Amino acid sequence: MRRRRKKRKIIQKFSKKMQKKLIVMFLVVTVLLVGLIGRLMYIEYTSGDKYEKIVLSQQEYDSRIIPYQRGDIVDTKGTILATSVDVYNVILDCKVLNQNKDDIEPTILALTTCFPDLKAEDIRQKLTENAASQYVVLLKKLPYDTIQPFVEMQGDDKNYPNVNSDAVWFEKEYIRSYPYGSLAASLVGFVSGGNVGTVGMENYYNSTLNGINGRQYGYLNSDNNFEKTIKEAKDGDTIVSTVDVNIQSVVEEKLAKFNEEYTNGYIEGSGSKHTAALVMNPQNGEIYAMANFPTFDLNDPRNLTGYVTPEEEAGMTEEEKMDFLNEIWENFCVTYTYEPGSTIKPFTIATGLETGTLRGDETYYCDGLEVISGSEVHCVSRVGHGMETIQKALMDSCNDALMQMSYSIGVDNFTTYQKIFGFGQKTGIDLPGEERGLLFEKDQMRALDLATNSFGQNFNCTMIQVASAFSSLVNGGKYYQPHIVKKIEDSNGNVIENIKPVLLKETISEETSDMLKTYLYATVSEGTAKTAKVNGYSMGGKTGTAQKLPRANKTYLVSFIGYVPQENPQLVVYVIVDEPNVEEQAHSTYAQNIAREILEEILPYMNLYPDEELVQTEDDQSGQGASAGSADGTTGEASTGTGEGTAAGTGDGTAGEATANGAGDGTTGEATANGTDAGTTGEASTNGTREETAGDNTATGAGAGTTGDNTAAGTGEETAEEPPADIFPE
Repeated sequence: MRRRRKKRKIIQKFSKKMQKKLIVMFLVVTVLLVGLIGRLMYIEYTSGDKYEKIVLSQQEYDSRIIPYQRGDIVDTKGTILATSVDVYNVILDCKVLNQNKDDIEPTILALTTCFPDLKAEDIRQKLTENAASQYVVLLKKLPYDTIQPFVEMQGDDKNYPNVNSDAVWFEKEYIRSYPYGSLAASLVGFVSGGNVGTVGMENYYNSTLNGINGRQYGYLNSDNNFEKTIKEAKDGDTIVSTVDVNIQSVVEEKLAKFNEEYTNGYIEGSGSKHTAALVMNPQNGEIYAMANFPTFDLNDPRNLTGYVTPEEEAGMTEEEKMDFLNEIWENFCVTYTYEPGSTIKPFTIATGLETGTLRGDETYYCDGLEVISGSEVHCVSRVGHGMETIQKALMDSCNDALMQMSYSIGVDNFTTYQKIFGFGQKTGIDLPGEERGLLFEKDQMRALDLATNSFGQNFNCTMIQVASAFSSLVNGGKYYQPHIVKKIEDSNGNVIENIKPVLLKETISEETSDMLKTYLYATVSEGTAKTAKVNGYSMGGKTGTAQKLPRANKTYLVSFIGYVPQENPQLVVYVIVDEPNVEEQAHSTYAQNIAREILEEILPYMNLYPDEELVQTEDDQSGQGASAGSADGTTGEASTGTGEGTAAGTGDGTAGEATANGAGDGTTGEATANGTDAGTTGEASTNGTREETAGDNTATGAGAGTTGDNTAAGTGEETAEEPPADIFPE
């Protein structure tokens, strides 16, 4: 029987049609894959960061902030005034440590050994109560030296194999530190929580000093592998100031010395209500030093110890405490307004010379008083100085002669140049809280106001206004914007911005400046400012003593402003003593002595050497202290005694009363002026900062502004006698 042969299966080959279909399908799939890859590449390029954040938000991850470092504040030579110091918080990851039971006790032992403030029982309790937590703060703000031993344990697997380095980590942050404590406190400022600058450069340049936080993301990907993404922090920029630490230290030392000497002098209390000084370069507006007393510790600015007793502090409400602190933190040189007194006389003379209303060769007869609108305004010399030239009037600080000059100058010229010199306007200094002061507008100023304004009473200004304007008087007429910062650097020391001096305007001609410097030189050499003279140095300057409101209290703000050297001045120094704690306050020698002592130390330091022959005297000027008298027997200034008059003149109101009383005989007189709208009257004090209440007719500025009766300033300067009691209508 024959075996049946199996049929072979015939393997059919792909037909050409099928091959074409496969090729087309392959090409389609390839194109789709290429398109998908291209699309993914496009998305990664255009929206990678966006989708990375979405992925991170959907994953289980650990996020840590990388803090930025706030920029430093340094002096003109690079000495650090404010910096941010790194500190560390000790963080316990309970979840990680609980997953490794063998590591718990060794890690707790290491923690309590390295950080004695920690207790083992407390750590065990946290591990139990916060078993799943990955962020438990054990200690805060430790310096690196304190955490270093534990860090070394974590890295030593041989000796400490069970100290879990993943369960304990250190969170870095920064705290602000001020190496010089209270030095330049109101100038530098300090920071509150969250790196928010409070007063001073810390406040004004807050956004420059601050940086941007970074962040570290740690998460588990789909394969349960730990991934980490880091965005680095951007540190803040460094502020390079014009302040010189050595000059600032000298200024503060002299202010503190004065107040220590006169504490509890006449009444129980500090040596003065305020004492302040600034030193600047008249050639470019740079501030070398700016200080006031009392001051405070930048590292502990809210500590009232030394200012009030514990019982007094305990009795304060939070609002009262903050008001008191704000007063301490105030930068007197920029934020406090006052009547300047006779330091304004050079500006009055400059106005006359520049407008041509004074030629320089005029003479004036001082008989001891001027009668203006029926009011007697006395000079310091009750019998009169006799015949005075312009230079002699400045040397003697003769109110009578200055008032006569004001008649020639006129209201239009006087008010125009007040604004040219920057009074009633902010200087634009790069510090917060600057005040404008208070001036009469042209249509508000009466003859009595013009007369008293001419010798520095009856209007308000700030120290920085006077110093900046005075600098233009002695540098040839150039008014530079005062500034406290000269450049900004990044965290690597690269210069981002150079802040160049800004010449704002020309106040007077060089010819007028030279003539004024001649007068001011004579005032220091032979006139009322002899006490301020630094032996061997050519210098000029002017004293001031302003009677404060209320006039009947006979309180005074005394001052001196001067420059060194006579030719091409390099320094302007301005010192104020507000209500010295003495029986007779009206003596500018208190301010002159401080100014002289400052200059005696900083001139050699700045390589400014004597340019005049040294004068040998029996009694060295430094031994004069604050005695009431200079070498020629003249001293002090007492701008006392006019009265009050309306500050505004529009509307159909009643006439206001202006009473000025004599410096010696108590004689009063009356002068009427147009009242304010709707007959509104009321006294408008021009000392300090006051509330503005009177609508359209107020005197401009950041001080008193109520329309109506305005207490005018008065007479008297450079007398060794106590100014007499004055009578002012309340």
